[in-house]
Amino acid sequence: MSNENKYKRVLLKLSGEVLMGEGSYGIDPDTINRLASELIEVTISGVELAIVIGGGNIFRGNMGTASGMDRASADYMGMMATVMNAIGLQDALERQGANVRVISALYIKEVAEPYIRRRAVRHLEKGRILIFAAGTGNPYFTTDTAASLRAMEIQADIVLKGTKVNGVYTADPVKNPDAVRYETLTFTEALTKQLGIMDATAMSLCRDNDMPIVVFDVTKAGEMLRAIAGESVGTLVKEA
Repeated sequence: MSNENKYKRVLLKLSGEVLMGEGSYGIDPDTINRLASELIEVTISGVELAIVIGGGNIFRGNMGTASGMDRASADYMGMMATVMNAIGLQDALERQGANVRVISALYIKEVAEPYIRRRAVRHLEKGRILIFAAGTGNPYFTTDTAASLRAMEIQADIVLKGTKVNGVYTADPVKNPDAVRYETLTFTEALTKQLGIMDATAMSLCRDNDMPIVVFDVTKAGEMLRAIAGESVGTLVKEA
């Protein structure tokens, strides 16, 4: 690992919306190719990288429930959307020469490996990029919770949450120009103030297992590498 990196093993949580670029649906080719290039830079620097990806650019479980669908059925559809995103990201990474494994919490052996913790860790040790798909494999749990859970299981050093905003603010910075960005927060503060960084289950998991989170703008080139180097990027959430 490069001496410039503070963290050796990183869990990156990506929302599906990040893959849309400036679009309103699906995967933007330029965006996913740019993202793949940056992810490869991260691994070249010596970091072991695992990714949990959402599916909101295709389908979210709450979209289905809002229209009257059964919650479990809608959530399973959302999990399948994350598999589609994972395969798309895998393709973009492999076209640029990366060694990648998609690991699914749902059993879809034709396109992804089943989740086995020890095998996943071994892939990381061999320098492969992991993409965890299908959340936890259970309805009623978000991909944020999946990211927290997988981070604990693979013994990651930190969770990086890549968004389209450069951190956590006191209010929506798009709607409120006076909103102020937090440089650091405790988990208790984030939960008490209901800042929406992750859902309460995910935040509690990280708090109880002393897993720090950095919320940063993944659309800004170089921010991910800066975060991994331990620079002041976005908002750092940790226990005091």
